[in-house]
Amino acid sequence: RECRRALDNGYRPRAMFHCPELYLKNENERRLVDDAERAGADVFLCSKSAFVKMAYKERPDGLLMIGPHVSKRLSDLDLPPNALVVVTESIEKPGNLGTILRSADAAKVAAVIVCDRTTDIHNPNVVRASTGTMFSVPIVEASSEEAIAWLKARGFKILAATPHAEKLHFEVDLTGNVAIALGAEQYGLTQKWMDGAELKVRIPMLGLADSLNVSAAATILLYEAVRQRIAAGIDAVPP
Repeated sequence: RECRRALDNGYRPRAMFHCPELYLKNENERRLVDDAERAGADVFLCSKSAFVKMAYKERPDGLLMIGPHVSKRLSDLDLPPNALVVVTESIEKPGNLGTILRSADAAKVAAVIVCDRTTDIHNPNVVRASTGTMFSVPIVEASSEEAIAWLKARGFKILAATPHAEKLHFEVDLTGNVAIALGAEQYGLTQKWMDGAELKVRIPMLGLADSLNVSAAATILLYEAVRQRIAAGIDAVPP
């Protein structure tokens, strides 16, 4: 799935390693190998023992693609009107970052800005947790200061979730240019983002837990924006 979505979004791998013994000569995998070769990749047939040693995960599925990093800057972004953007600050766990990218793709996010990173956005676990959607959503790396200045200059309202906010997350307008800022798993957003946020909200916690996993919080906030944008006619309900 990750390889297919990469190729379908114009990614050009440098090499494809494959092991038919692991993917049981499935036609989808065979087509992926052929498509990677047509995209310019060098293709290598591997034995099972060699592939298992190369593979990053414990139960490999017989395909391993290698290619250049996806690298964009803030100046490369061309955002639509009423753009919805996600900002992550110092997200530590690759799986969380990948899951945020997956939710961002589903919510039609225009870009994800990764600030002050503490995990490599090209970590295989990011790619896997994103289910390949990291190739469909523009991803930019920047410092927090650069991102805040860039967003302010373009009229974005920055939303920050904090348990100390008075308003709930569904009580603010998320239909214009909005950037949803998400902080580190343990400490949340730093003060610079809290100071820069026009919208401070909290997600109601009705049980024993006082916080959510950052990727779960991201999905809740994004889908409130989706709900509002569909209601306002900005986005259409897919068939």
